[in-house]
Amino acid sequence: MTMSPAADPAITLKPPALRERSVGYRILADAMSGMGFRIGFGILIVIVLASAIYPEVTHLSATKISVKEKFLPPIFFGEKWSFQHPLGTDQLGRDMLLRCLVGLRYSFFIGVTTVVLMFAVGCTLGLLSGYKGGWWDTIIMRITDAQLSVPMIILAISILGVSTPSVLTIIIVLGLSGWPLYARVARGLAITERSREYVRGLKVLGASDFRIMLLFIAPNILPGIAFVAVLDVARMMIFEAILGFLGLGVQPPTPSFGTIISDARKYLINAWWIATMPGLFLTLVLVSINLMGSAFEKARNRIYGGAS
Repeated sequence: MTMSPAADPAITLKPPALRERSVGYRILADAMSGMGFRIGFGILIVIVLASAIYPEVTHLSATKISVKEKFLPPIFFGEKWSFQHPLGTDQLGRDMLLRCLVGLRYSFFIGVTTVVLMFAVGCTLGLLSGYKGGWWDTIIMRITDAQLSVPMIILAISILGVSTPSVLTIIIVLGLSGWPLYARVARGLAITERSREYVRGLKVLGASDFRIMLLFIAPNILPGIAFVAVLDVARMMIFEAILGFLGLGVQPPTPSFGTIISDARKYLINAWWIATMPGLFLTLVLVSINLMGSAFEKARNRIYGGAS
C-alpha cells in the first residue's frame, strides 16, 4: 500500500515559485487600476476608433466642395441644421465631423510615430553614452547639448519652411528635434545601472557590452521612460497643429486641425463651429492622453520608490 504525499504529514507540497513580474508589467498594472487611466483610455479608444472607421464607411467626402450646403450649423443650432452633418459644414460645404476625424487620424499618427522615433533614437544614444562612458559619452552629450540649444518648434519651422511639408518630413523633423531629452534620461539611468553587481558579474562571465546593454540594462530602464513618453504624444500633436496653423503641416486638401482652424479665423463670428469643432476634438484627445500619462507617471514613481 502506498501513501499519497498529502496523507503523510512529513511531506509538504510547496507551490512552484512564481516568476517575478517585470517592471513594465507592474507599472502598467498599477496605472490601469486607477480611475483616471480608465477614463482617459475609454475616451481615447472611442475617438481613435471613430477616426479609423467612420471615414471609411460614410458616403461623405472630407474634400468634396458643396456650395449649396456651406455654413450649415451643428444640429439643434440655428434653423438650417441637418442630421446628415451633425457638426455642421464649413465655408465650402464640407462635413465638419468627417474633416475633424480625418484630421485626428493624421494628428494622432504623427504624434505616436514621432514619439516612437524620439524614444528609439534618444534611448539608444543615451544608453550607449551612459554605459560606455569616455569619448562616447563626450561626443554624444555635446551633440545633445547643441540640439537642446535650438527650440524644437524653431528648428521644425526652419526645416519645413525650405522643404515640401508632408507626413513623413513632419515626423522626421519633430522626431530628430526631440530625441535629446530621452538621451539625457537614459544616460543617467544607464550610469546608475552599470555600477550594479549584476553587470560586474556578467562581465566576469564573459558577456559582451552589447549583450549586457540589450538584454539586461535596457529592460530595467526603458519601461519607465516608455510609459512617461505617452505624455509626449500630446505634445507632438500640439506641435503638428501649430505647424498646420502656420501652413507647414499636412497640406490641403487633406484636412488637419491646424489648417482647419487657420482657415476658419475669418468666420469666427458668423460660423463659430468651423474653428470650435477641431479644437474640441483636439482637447478631448489631449485630455485623455494626459490622464493616461499622469497615471503612468504616478505608477512609475510608486514602483521606483518615488513620490506617489
